[in-house]
Amino acid sequence: MNVKRTLKLLLAAAVVASPAAWAEYPDKPITLIVPWAAGGGTDATARIIASALEQELGQTINVVNRTGGSGVVGHTAIANARPDGYTLGLATVELDMMHWQGLTSLTYQDFTPIGQINFDSASLSVGEDSPFKDLEDFVAQVKSHPAGTYTASGTGLGGIWHVALNGFLMDQGIAAGKLTWIPSQGSAPAMTELASGSIDVVASSLPEARAMIEAGEIRSLGVMTPERLSGFPDIPTFHEQLGSDFSLGAWRGVVGPKGLDEAVVQRLETALKTAYDSDAYQNFMAKQGYGVVWRDADGFATLMAKDDAKFGEIMKQMGLAH
Repeated sequence: MNVKRTLKLLLAAAVVASPAAWAEYPDKPITLIVPWAAGGGTDATARIIASALEQELGQTINVVNRTGGSGVVGHTAIANARPDGYTLGLATVELDMMHWQGLTSLTYQDFTPIGQINFDSASLSVGEDSPFKDLEDFVAQVKSHPAGTYTASGTGLGGIWHVALNGFLMDQGIAAGKLTWIPSQGSAPAMTELASGSIDVVASSLPEARAMIEAGEIRSLGVMTPERLSGFPDIPTFHEQLGSDFSLGAWRGVVGPKGLDEAVVQRLETALKTAYDSDAYQNFMAKQGYGVVWRDADGFATLMAKDDAKFGEIMKQMGLAH
């Protein structure tokens, strides 16, 4: 009797674990964890993609903000979730940075990539009356003056824009850290300081600089993209001005915990691509000025691996890697 009962249990388990059992996925609401606060750009992106995904999956998607630890708390919650497809997350570029700073042991390898839906390249802005005429002049002045002569801001110490700026300096043969970094709680307060003349340059995405540029209080020296951005056609690229192919920026993408079933990944990847292509998502991102870039699960995995190595090298030169 015990043998028969054991066989029945094993057969039942096999049926539950079989690919056919995933055919009905999803059959209940899904949670989408956001590692950043409500009201910010990542939160807004998560909510619009969640709304579009609901139409494709036929289930409610509940967006939950899990903040703290410079992104560590939320990303940890995603990684520690059951790999059943009912807890996902909107991972951000900080995932490739936090472990280098010793904030967590988590890396991109602790997640199952589903698809990248956004990329905002770094740009450099200066005050309207800045002595830097253009990007070439900026590089020349930084090279010819002692370390600490100029100040920069845009995010906290070791944040994405801090690393992007120093990566570009290294690309131009300038030692990381030659500009004194003034930590800020984001681009908005940094832009205010820039307009007042308290700092010399701000690294940020162009959408974050848009309002001040349109108000005539600051101007952009360029953006780290191969081609000009459609939302900012008058702003030249770094490549145009210097021939530099260095590129770095902030990305967002949907992930699950490690070990997510391949059938679930395929279902989510297909639905996410349709949601990404939807008018609702594309129009929202265009209105906000956010960059839209699609990479499927494999492409997203490749990006995360490459960026992880790139961030590590730059942050080591900056003295921020542990």
